[in-house]
Amino acid sequence: MRRRPVKRLAAATAGVALTAAGVATATAPAAVASDSFYSYSGSAPLSSFAPGTVLKTRTLQYHVVGIPTPLTAIQLLYRTTDAQGRPSANVTSVLRSLTGDSGRAVSYQSFYDSLNPEDSPSRSIAGDVSLGGAIANAETLFIAPLLLQGYNVVIPDTEGQTADFAAGPEYATDTLDAIRAATHSSATGMTADTKVGLLGYSGGAIATGWAAALAPSYAPDVDRNLVGFAEGGLLVDPAHNLKFVDGSLVWSGVIPMAIIGVARSYDIDFSKYMTSYGIQVYNQLQKGSIVNALGQYPGLTWKKMAKPQYANPDSVPEFVNAVNQINLGSYATPTIPGYIAQGDAGYLEGTFNDPPGIGTGDGVMVAGDVRALARQYCATGDGSIKYDQYDLLSHLGTAVPWAPLGIAWLNDRFAGRTAPSDCGHIAAGNSLTPESPVPAS
Repeated sequence: MRRRPVKRLAAATAGVALTAAGVATATAPAAVASDSFYSYSGSAPLSSFAPGTVLKTRTLQYHVVGIPTPLTAIQLLYRTTDAQGRPSANVTSVLRSLTGDSGRAVSYQSFYDSLNPEDSPSRSIAGDVSLGGAIANAETLFIAPLLLQGYNVVIPDTEGQTADFAAGPEYATDTLDAIRAATHSSATGMTADTKVGLLGYSGGAIATGWAAALAPSYAPDVDRNLVGFAEGGLLVDPAHNLKFVDGSLVWSGVIPMAIIGVARSYDIDFSKYMTSYGIQVYNQLQKGSIVNALGQYPGLTWKKMAKPQYANPDSVPEFVNAVNQINLGSYATPTIPGYIAQGDAGYLEGTFNDPPGIGTGDGVMVAGDVRALARQYCATGDGSIKYDQYDLLSHLGTAVPWAPLGIAWLNDRFAGRTAPSDCGHIAAGNSLTPESPVPAS
């Protein structure tokens, strides 16, 4: 009897091997956009429901690259809040513990990083196939160990239903309300007392870090049951990141993706600041994912996209206001222990920049910003921050040691062991002071 969960999970994981061959030429089916499960159609306004309220429930087979597996996934449509504080509806997927344990869960935040809602984890799990959705399929390799260890796994669509890429506060509310929904739904087997750990890398770290920071104020009921957060490849100060990847060979495509995400999240029209080429790139990536951006715009810079008088991004007031709202260093310190991992060999991925006051990083994330945040948490929290910096690994490479170490770290938190601390041993980082606007030239 004990072998069955392993066999079922092995069947699910085996499908990941098909990702590279099967997804490269696949396109999302037309039915994706018309899936009525994603729409709230009740007569009562969304604002009348408390955040985390379950609006719809469905059970389906867990899919990998469109192939159904023996695993069952429970999907919940729930009420949450967008980046501007407005009520919205979102979807999370829940995998029940293979051992029937209702007391432990890991909220796994995906790094699907896309401007297309059709690339969200819930759609991949439901069987939809898209190029951007390949990432969520491949993440089965991170989820499998959690299931094998008996955890329930909550997988929120962290970017919401409009794919608000990089909007940290919205990632947080989507994540925290997904936990509320999962722990209050009778279909999941969990309860309001279920202990939860947060886990995420890269784009998933955006959700993980912001959820940990906003939980005490936005969701104190969730915060009291959180055991810790484990994250790697963390975005802290987006204004620094855009300058860091400027002109890089691989990651420069993140520049237009971030601009689109910020514009979408905060209703900003950036087109009036752009050149015709900038508008062309901007339009090309409106529904692009990270796989559409990586290496597709080598050497792209902000200056190539902006009109001459806006060559300095800080000369765009809306930009400054928006990036300051998503600067994690300006927000509260989590009340729970944390494990943070960061690479610092960005040259391995074609980022050779070392801007003054910003320094180096893993190719897309700035190591000095992550160190500064860890030190800030040490100074203003209880000191239970574990920090690993991999000077010889880049962004993709750091994910390899981070995953098993992060899971092991969370295992210890669930076991009640004292969280380790590197406070006092973390090298100095950058200033995380918010950006100040400058006049257009």
